[in-house]
Amino acid sequence: MSESLSAVVTGFKAPTELWRVPLPQIEPSSALIRVEAATLCGTDAHRWMGHFTEGGGDQPFLQPLSLPYIPGHETCGTIVETGGNIVDVLNEPLKPGDRIISSYAHCGHCYYCRISTQTTLCHDVKSYGHSHPNRLMGGCSEYHYFPPGALFIRVPDNVASEIAASAACALRTVMHSFEQLGPIASHETVLIQGCGPLGLYALAVAKDRGARNVLVIGAPKPRLAVAEQWGADHVLDLSEVADPAARVQWVRDLTYGRGADIVLNCANSHALVEGLRMTRPGGRLVQVGISGAGDIPVAPKLLFRGVQIISTVMAEARHFYQAIDFVSTRQKYFDFQKLISNSYPLDRLTEALQAMSEFREVKPVIVPRLSKELQG
Repeated sequence: MSESLSAVVTGFKAPTELWRVPLPQIEPSSALIRVEAATLCGTDAHRWMGHFTEGGGDQPFLQPLSLPYIPGHETCGTIVETGGNIVDVLNEPLKPGDRIISSYAHCGHCYYCRISTQTTLCHDVKSYGHSHPNRLMGGCSEYHYFPPGALFIRVPDNVASEIAASAACALRTVMHSFEQLGPIASHETVLIQGCGPLGLYALAVAKDRGARNVLVIGAPKPRLAVAEQWGADHVLDLSEVADPAARVQWVRDLTYGRGADIVLNCANSHALVEGLRMTRPGGRLVQVGISGAGDIPVAPKLLFRGVQIISTVMAEARHFYQAIDFVSTRQKYFDFQKLISNSYPLDRLTEALQAMSEFREVKPVIVPRLSKELQG
């Protein structure tokens, strides 16, 4: 074992290539895993389409994307080698053969790591799915390297690898959002904009935490069907109601004219303004899904309604742990396999990214093998 077969993005919107990437030197406190499953989300599609080629201005943790890179930041795998003795987030020893996911490494000594304890804002955070292939820090590969500073979460036997992988992005972000949101009162109405993985996981957590009335706006119909199966009280098909004013009225009709107590925007950044109109005066809005180019114009009158606006950036190690615990202990109530819409080998990654960009997939899983044609 000296190299990893990896799918590599070498051009935006271009077919991915298969590379043989040398395995990195294993540093102290790091881990090399054999990938069991890597799931894709909207961020992977946006990266492939070239939407993140500009930096974050005064936000150094939003580095511009450059080519080439191995995609995939939602990865579950089995440890094959460690840099000395390592432990999981519960301080339990880990060894080769254990199945894990990993939080992102951060520097540990900047203002955000030490003073504000907001490590997701660290200027030197090492997130996955966008670095040079030689670093082997992308899930669309036979092997994945978790560098020093990463924290590891053991995956229970009752959680499938593809579900653990999906929890390592969408659900951990949702857990962070609900932590920022705070308690949900039993009488409150929660509105979720978007019914992709973020929106569906947000629905599950909202129902689990006692929300009496949960509304979901999204598309296409198969995703809304999952939302209904998971307990959404009312759903609205975005493709059938094109008028934003009509969507706002739909929410108000279901909330005695006030608007939702809590709105989680799991769609895109530009849905924020519509979400503000759907939030009752004095309510709370959480911006979960961040995507889309250009500035967002907000009318001043929308800011004079006492709405608390919260935005979520990735997740801390505890949120990864909470996500794995959730999918392990809530399977009786939510069929998490409904999220997994298709499976692709490494050589069909381009097809999976294209399908994600066109909203034809909910959560595809990339498995570290070749199609039968190439195997032969």
